[in-house]
Amino acid sequence: MIRTWIAEVTPLLEESVYRKCYEKLPTFRKEKADRIVPEADRALSVGAWLLYECVRKECGVSAETPFNLSHSGKMVLCSIEDSGEKEIKIGCDIEEIKKLHTKLIKRYFFKSEENFILSKPSEEEKKVAFYRYWVLKESFMKATRYGMKMGLDTFEIMCDETGAKLLRQPKEICEQFYFKEYETDLPYRVAVCSTSDVFAEKMERMDLSIYWR
Repeated sequence: MIRTWIAEVTPLLEESVYRKCYEKLPTFRKEKADRIVPEADRALSVGAWLLYECVRKECGVSAETPFNLSHSGKMVLCSIEDSGEKEIKIGCDIEEIKKLHTKLIKRYFFKSEENFILSKPSEEEKKVAFYRYWVLKESFMKATRYGMKMGLDTFEIMCDETGAKLLRQPKEICEQFYFKEYETDLPYRVAVCSTSDVFAEKMERMDLSIYWR
């Protein structure tokens, strides 16, 4: 089953807390954090790995278990396959709902996707619809392991009140992918994509304060 956790990492924005947590990271994650210039993004990168470590302990899985991380705003996200199947692909994404990117929609989204977003009656609903599509698209790109090398306009997603599904995908992608969206009481959108269609019904919350008490 694909399980997903979310956690808040605001305390990591304090330098003393950041340093304390940074020292708990493996060398390659420290090096990744060191390459990030914005302090907030650096803190989120560290927080995402701490969440992953907690999730691994919670599930009792090995380091070879498929997982994916994401972060935005003050939140970090981790999706993991908890049954030991190592061939499953996973991508997850979380985005804080901010401004509407109309030019990006018109340039890179399919017409059906554009219509779904821009037909919403209010500006707020348009923003929510845009970020719904954004996390779905990014979770798919991450799950395929192509990431941002794959164009946003190379695959089409259909959204409705029952969920989301792929209408078309690049010819070189042979596997079938499935989506799961999670609701949150915060101004964020969350989506998970996987070659497995077995998702936990609810997203779980993880308390990371053990790292900075």
